[in-house]
Amino acid sequence: MKDTQWTNMKDNRRSFLRKSAFIAAALSSRHPITAVDAVARAKGFVRDAGMQMSEAYFDGFNQHKIALCRQMDVLGAVGGINPKMVGLNDAKAWEYEAVLAVKNAWDNEGLKMTVVEGPPALSEKTKLGLEGRDEEIANFITLMHNLRRVGLEVICYNWMPVTGWYRTDKAKPGRGGALVTAFDNDAVKGESMTPYGQVSKEQLWKTLEYFLKAVVPEAEKAGIRLAMHPDDPPIDEIRGISRIMTSVENFTRMLDIYPSPSNGITMCQGNFSLMGVDIPTVVREFGKRKCIHFVHFRNVRGGKFKFEETFHDEGQIDMYEAMKAYYDIGFRGPIRPDHVPTMAEDSNTFAGYSTIGTLYANGYIRGLMEAVSKEHTGSGGNHG
Repeated sequence: MKDTQWTNMKDNRRSFLRKSAFIAAALSSRHPITAVDAVARAKGFVRDAGMQMSEAYFDGFNQHKIALCRQMDVLGAVGGINPKMVGLNDAKAWEYEAVLAVKNAWDNEGLKMTVVEGPPALSEKTKLGLEGRDEEIANFITLMHNLRRVGLEVICYNWMPVTGWYRTDKAKPGRGGALVTAFDNDAVKGESMTPYGQVSKEQLWKTLEYFLKAVVPEAEKAGIRLAMHPDDPPIDEIRGISRIMTSVENFTRMLDIYPSPSNGITMCQGNFSLMGVDIPTVVREFGKRKCIHFVHFRNVRGGKFKFEETFHDEGQIDMYEAMKAYYDIGFRGPIRPDHVPTMAEDSNTFAGYSTIGTLYANGYIRGLMEAVSKEHTGSGGNHG
């Protein structure tokens, strides 16, 4: 009996120490503690595993989605810098006036902008090495410094000139008739080349190196974290335009061009899974370099030449193990659901970003976060 009591005492003491250390670390976070956070911490874990739950607003100030996200306590906003959406018709998107106005507009909605995704001042001129790229890069550098002035740190960008995000079907029936996006490479083989003609991988690597060597030193000065998004889909070419952000090896090559805490990645799970890799393993490998600055938490089914999006709980990625991996490597940055199915009675106008699908995704993600947080702090289950 005494041995059992002593074992229980030791277990309880270890559990208490784990919880105390975890809470102390969390309390030192730069993010404000809300009443909901306080309740979670009283139970021995940090809500959302310390990560910044965010939502994409590529359609601007969608008041329905904003209201629902406030109710869900998902208060991070991800989007672009569009001066016109805040009434500045003549301002340049990289100028301080525009950046501050957009940031303040999200504040007024009760949200905090966490990531600029799809930044202005980064187009075909820079990605293809066309005339005017130096001016565009200078504007991008100005954007970085102005973002940091208003408290923004993360820029999600990509290296997909001309043919960006690409799907051959944006309304494929999925589970229960929900609509998902899909891609079939056979459907694009016969399509004509773009006006830019054949663009080689070598050309894209050269323009990327030129960009990184010009921009990363300034990102370091500004305290900005650049987060490269994978090519979507991660195939070799679409309509004559090559793609290079298509494998883990190529991401490593990109990081090695200019090693820096400012040169990082957007861990878009769906795209990396289509590359044929195990997501938790890749997260841990990139975690060693501390280069994951932003996460697109989504699921897919298939391979890079033929695939479809899925609900978060039915694709090929082990989502629980993925969340554990993010937690284990110490990722505490912005994370958002991506490419959710369009559910019954919702609009498919912005395929992949329907409002009802967002509700399901955020609930699922938050549940995983609580599970891994409780597992690590020893507050889950019956320890008596």
